[in-house]
Order: sequence, then C-alpha cells, then structure tokens
Amino acid sequence: MTATTDGSPGAVGPRAASASEPTDTTSAADGDLLAAAERATARSVEHLLGLQDAQGWWKGDLETNVTMDAEDLMLRQFLGVQDADTTEAAALFIRGEQRADGTWATFFGGPAELSATIEAYVALRLAGDRPEDPHMARASQWVRENGGIAGSRVFTRIWLALFGWWKWDDLPELPPEMVFLPRWFPLNIYDFGCWARQTIVPLTIVSAKRPVRPAPFALDELHSDPAHPNPVKSLAPVASWDGVFQRLDKFLHAYHKVAPRALRRTAMNAAARWIIERQESDGCWGGIQPPAVYSLIALHLLGYDLDHPVMRAGLESLDRFAVRREDGARMIEACQSPVWDTCLATIALADAGLSPDHPALVKAADWMIGEQIVRPGDWSVRRPGLTPGGWAFEFHNDNYPDIDDTAEVVLALRRVSHPDPERLDAAVERGARWNMGMQSRNGAWAAFDADNTSPLPNRLPFCDFGEVIDPPSADVTAHVLEMLAYEGKAHLPGARRAVEWLLAEQETNGAWFGRWGVNYVYGTGSVVPALTAAGLSPSHPAIRRAVSWLESVQNEDGGWGEDLRSYRQEEWIGHGVSTASQTAWALLALLAAGGRESKAAERGVTWLTETQRPDGSWDEPHFTGTGFPWDFSINYHLYRAVFPLTALGRYVHGEPAAARAGSRKGG
Repeated sequence: MTATTDGSPGAVGPRAASASEPTDTTSAADGDLLAAAERATARSVEHLLGLQDAQGWWKGDLETNVTMDAEDLMLRQFLGVQDADTTEAAALFIRGEQRADGTWATFFGGPAELSATIEAYVALRLAGDRPEDPHMARASQWVRENGGIAGSRVFTRIWLALFGWWKWDDLPELPPEMVFLPRWFPLNIYDFGCWARQTIVPLTIVSAKRPVRPAPFALDELHSDPAHPNPVKSLAPVASWDGVFQRLDKFLHAYHKVAPRALRRTAMNAAARWIIERQESDGCWGGIQPPAVYSLIALHLLGYDLDHPVMRAGLESLDRFAVRREDGARMIEACQSPVWDTCLATIALADAGLSPDHPALVKAADWMIGEQIVRPGDWSVRRPGLTPGGWAFEFHNDNYPDIDDTAEVVLALRRVSHPDPERLDAAVERGARWNMGMQSRNGAWAAFDADNTSPLPNRLPFCDFGEVIDPPSADVTAHVLEMLAYEGKAHLPGARRAVEWLLAEQETNGAWFGRWGVNYVYGTGSVVPALTAAGLSPSHPAIRRAVSWLESVQNEDGGWGEDLRSYRQEEWIGHGVSTASQTAWALLALLAAGGRESKAAERGVTWLTETQRPDGSWDEPHFTGTGFPWDFSINYHLYRAVFPLTALGRYVHGEPAAARAGSRKGG
C-alpha cells in the first residue's frame, strides 16, 4: 500500500512526495520547513503502510538483551530438547552482541552487566565455545574481577542451580504454600505485579523440588574464589526491613526441611492448576517469555511429559518468540507487541493526514476490535464487579489486559471512520468503561492492576531484579486521561483527580518520570498532551515549566535523547544521543503546549527531516523503551517509525482530529 497525492483516501498532504525521492536537507535552512516536514511525512506514511500485515496489524521487533537467548538455550539443555541448528543460531547472535572487553550489556551503549555476561558465557559454553577461546577468556576474567557468580542476581543463580553450578541452599526460598495465602494477607501472590506473579508461582515449585541436572562442564573460571564461591554475608540489623526479610528467609529454609509432605504436595498441585488455568490459547503464559520458561520447568518437574498437550503447546509457543536475522542469527523476543504497535501506527497515520476511511486504517480497526478481551482476568481480583473490555499488549494474553494499551487503542479507534460505527462505538465504550474502573485510589492508573502498591514484595531477598509491583505511573495515567478527554469525559471526577495527581507528580525541574519509556522525556511527552487535552491552558505554570525543561535539555543538533542511566544517575536526566522517538516525544509536548512556531520545535522538526532515511524510516539503535527501569530495557523497532510520524503529522496538520471530535462529545 502506498500514499497518494491525488486527493484519494491515501492522500497525506498537498505536497506529498514518493518514497523514492531523496530527503531534502536544505529546505529547512532555506526557510521552507513546512515543505520539508510534508515530504518527510509522506515518505514515513508510505514506509509505515508497507509494514502492515495483511490481517491489519503492525509488529516491530522487540529487542532486549542476550539473557533471553541464553535462558532459552539453558531451558532446552535442561529439558533435553536442544538441537544443533537452534543452538548455533542462538550462539551466533550472542557472540555478535559481545563487546571488545568480553562483556555483554543490557542495552545499546550501556555499561557491562555481570548477570548478562555470566548467562551469555554459559550459553556459549553449551554451544561448544571453549573457555580458552580469546572471547571467552576475556569474559570470564571480567566476571571474576567483578564479583563472580556470587555477585549475580538471583535469577541467574537459579539457572545455574538447575545444573549444579550453584547450591539451592544458597538461594532465597520460595515456598509453594504461598499460593494458599488469602488475598488480604501480606505477600499473597496478588500483591505482586502480574509479570512477577506469573514468574513466582512456577518458581515456588522449582524452589520446592530443587532439581539438579548434571552439568556437562564446570564453571570454576567464573568464581572469584573457587574454594569459597559464596562468601558468607552478615545479616542486616533486625530492626530494619532487610534484616526482617533476611531472617524470614532463614526461617523458610528451615521450614523447607520439615514441610509436611502432604501439604507441600497439595500446594504444588494448586500452583500447577493456577499455572495451567492461565496458559493462553497459543500455549504461552502472559504473552511474555520468562513465565513461559519457568512454567514449563515447573510442570515438567511435576511429571508432565514433554508430549503432554500443555507442554507441547508451551514449547511451540517459545519458537514464536524467535526472530531469524539475515545472517542466520536467532534473537529471542521477551515479548511481542502487536496491539501496542498497531494502535500507535494507526494514530500516527491518522495524525499524518491519512483519510479516516483509508483501507489500512479500517483493516487495523477491525483487527483491534477483534482483539478486545471480554472475559475476566487476574485484574478482577481487585475489581470483581467491573465489566471486561480491555486490550492486551500481545497477540494472546486474555488474562492480563493492559490499561495503557486500552487507552491508546481507544484513541486509535476514534481516528477511524469504520463502516460499522455501532460496532466500533461499542468496543470503545467497553474499553473506556474498563479503563475508568481500573483507576487506583490515588486517582492514577498503573499498567495492569489497580492499587498494586504493597511495599513488601520488593523487600524479599528473592526480588533483586526489576520491579515486582505495579504502582500507578505518570505515563499510563496521562494516556488514560488523554483518552477520557477525547471521549468528552474530562469533566468527570475521575479525570479531574487524575489531573490533580499528575500536577502533584511533576518534578521540580518541570519534567515527569517515565515508567514505561526512557524516561523524563517520555513522561513529559506523555503528560503535556494529556493535560492540555483535559483542558489545561498552555499558559498554565505546570505546562510552562515542562516546556522550559524540554528546551533546556535539547541537544545542540536539535534533537532530544535520554540515556537509560537516567533511572539511576541524575546527571543523565534528559541527556543522551538524539533519537527519533525521543525527539518526537519532546515535539508532541511542545506542539500540545502551543509551541509549533517556537525555535525549539522548529529545530526538532528539522532534525527529524534531516535524519530521515531515504526509505522514510529513521535509524535508532538506542533503547528507548522500558520493561523495568534500568534493569530491563527495550528497543521497540517500530518506535522509530510511529512516533516521528505522529510528531511530523501534528506539526503539518495541527490538532488531531480525535481531539476536535472528543471536545464535542458529551459525558
């Protein structure tokens, strides 16, 4: 499919050009920035239309880090299902990600990471690489100098324990009996975020079984002191939370030795039922790789044969996470993002001027409507009376619809002129109602659950990697608020509470923290359009502070960038190499704040037009998505297409049509 310039539904503007026309990098300097933006918009539209699947969806690669690939190989080794082709293709990818010093990072340009380096090293050993090979020797030396296996995170040491490379006694205990804890009791499984919950339940079985499959080799070269691989650490003071949970872990280790067999067996069977009940129709669990991996191990330990339908479907689902590259390398996606990518692509194309009844948009709307989830999931534990109606992030994840995706899908659907408007309206109304019902007590929204804010899970010794709870965030709250505004519901009490919460969450520098994107640029780029859509004047002090901050962190080249280290190091806040997606986020905020003709906006648009590739895309190796702040980062390969197009489209065409329509709707 291509964009047209003849006034047909594919038209994107009066001066649209074909994708084969070279990018004009002189027009902005000549003062014709609008013309340059129109041409860049047309190219980007054509490029994005060409990426749509015949069924109507878009999906870009979701790139994370080599631990996904390493753990896939370790799983296959543990289950005895490895094959030479898969092993070599995975090893090719892992080797290709190694840096000159022998280490691996968890995001492009990031620092070396101990656990990732250990897991990658082990995977390559399984693939046949020798410890004396130069690339392996560099890796093991770095590991030894930086704490060895003892310094790695719990999840890494669990994988090593499966093969006897680490002692189960030296790992935090996770008793399966926790599945019996009532929902009001501290540390029950619903106190954890859905991604952690899906991982922890199968790991309780693994922790109880403590399996060891004989390792094909030793790993002494990864210990700083092979004679004492796990130095004894002193306990924190008993009066501290860390001290309390360390002593609780010691008690649970003692309980493991005396746990009544009947009770433990019943608990493991209950955990297995919980796991099986949540297997999706495609065989996966939660649409993400880690719970699927641990669920397969847990069920296998309970006697489920590899030919059992549950196991067979689970193993087959893992192959769908594999992306084969042109060089033969095999990269594992931690997750797949078709719903998210499709709603963002729809918004981008509509805001770029594509006719609302364009066949590509209608097909996308049809697909999104068909993906709406109309049955309860784990979210209903806290909202038992709420009618379902959300959308998930992935192809198959009916148990865990996503509040963020639901808001963006509604915004996308409202941009489409559908031949069955009643069907579209019904889907939108269900989605908006579900979103409103998932509001937390403080007036904000989280990603998957309401009021999932217990401080206790993060204190567990087991939880040393990433977020394990799902508190509300500014970016998700902003997207829901924006949706409510476009639905004519900005005057409702829930929306006004969201506005108040967002205003209170603004940082002293004028920015907002980004939970699911990097980072303050993402948060600010999400919140400012939502607040102005909800009725805040561009002259409001909060909006002006945000604009001032964005202007202050704009790079000399005119773009914006922010390194993932901003999650931990203040000096990185708002600073990093310019990227297409982050430049677009900043522009979305500036345009919503009435700054279309500002020098900052013009420089940002110029950067986008001058860095666009001939095919209408942008190059973006840097990671701008977030799974867990700092701990788990994502490069959404479609971000470099959809967000720049959205920003350019709004620069060329002004306010989105959905905003104008929403302002006329009633409550």
